[in-house]
Amino acid sequence: MSWIAQNKLLVIIIALVVAGGVWYGLSQSGEPEPLLSTTAADGTSITQSTDQEIIGTLLALRAVTLSGSIFTDPSFLTLQDFGTPIVAEPVGRENPFAPLGSRPAGTTSTSGQSSSTR
Repeated sequence: MSWIAQNKLLVIIIALVVAGGVWYGLSQSGEPEPLLSTTAADGTSITQSTDQEIIGTLLALRAVTLSGSIFTDPSFLTLQDFGTPIVAEPVGRENPFAPLGSRPAGTTSTSGQSSSTR
């Protein structure tokens, strides 16, 4: 309590900042601004809801037709693959986290050779 008495000015400033933040947060209009808006040629603002935009996109996608004619096009046939072939790497240990001297369970060592007893 003595800290508050010594720093009255600081406490008042903090209280005013908090009160201002609460007032600003509660005084905004109830309806948020639209996320998407466009301007018409005459300068008026046109807003579209997200639902209308999604419906328009779905209708445009429904009108798309796919055919295999692109695969016979000469420009498609002249395309080249510049990919790098993937080289097969050797397989590592059965359990890479096991200590180096250990053998996997189910194997026994006879005269320096390991055999699996499955």
